[in-house]
Amino acid sequence: MRPLTAAALQLAPHPGPLTANSVGENLNRAVELIERCVGETGADLLVLPEAVTTGFTPGIPVEELWDLMSPVPGPTTEPVQQAAQRLGVHVVHCTYERGEERGVVYNSAMLIGPTGEVLGVYRKTHLFPGETQWVTPGDSVSVVDTELGRIGLTVCFDGDFPELFRIQAVRGAEIICRPSALLRSADIWELTTRARAYDNHVYVIGANATGTDPAGVHYFGNSLIVTPIAEVVARAASHEGWAAARLDPADAMRTLTPGSDRAQTFDHLAERNLGLLDTYQKDLIGPAQTPFRLGGGA
Repeated sequence: MRPLTAAALQLAPHPGPLTANSVGENLNRAVELIERCVGETGADLLVLPEAVTTGFTPGIPVEELWDLMSPVPGPTTEPVQQAAQRLGVHVVHCTYERGEERGVVYNSAMLIGPTGEVLGVYRKTHLFPGETQWVTPGDSVSVVDTELGRIGLTVCFDGDFPELFRIQAVRGAEIICRPSALLRSADIWELTTRARAYDNHVYVIGANATGTDPAGVHYFGNSLIVTPIAEVVARAASHEGWAAARLDPADAMRTLTPGSDRAQTFDHLAERNLGLLDTYQKDLIGPAQTPFRLGGGA
């Protein structure tokens, strides 16, 4: 990884029912925000929120959503690809992706390089309750080699699942991007983003939506950038804009905690007890559920 400036962007979806016009407007506004951010911060890597072309909850049947979306690459990615090429930057774009069969829609994050090429695509593997009504889960992990470093891709609710981030870290990810439209609290958002960074000693860039989606669901922004020792080095508020920070690998693991004069002396990846491998395989791979009743009650 080389030193770079990263930015987590947040913007509100076009208000009202989802149409082809609103998808186009959302793309135009995303490109405008990318251009403004690069102009003001010099960002090398920009991360857009989850489902930025539509808003997270589309409010229409999945077949209609399929009709509005495109394959990747396609019309729902091309304006962002053109912006990345024009500006010479890397962009993580997140949109619903049209599958091969009508009604099959993926929630996809893609890394676009400075030539405008799609370097990697990740289809969200952990779907939030209710999302299964319009999204088909993916089944693979994505870590992409770039001139900036090795970049992992996740989407929103994936951040609640440490195993996915650990796999990416073991595969060499230095930065993990988390486009989101989080529907819980700012505390949960910060907790999970910081924990995944600290668990795996990686930078995590969390770009969270703001505003109201076509189904009337509200989002709180608070996009953040977190270092490998869990320090929040940039945070946005609830309105449209961005959080940006300079990331320098020489400083990533310098001290035990932010502001400390004690050098960092442990590595969560190197110090895993691989003697527990059989136990991990037996106990971690298999069905399980919380012992507590969802929604409360005895």
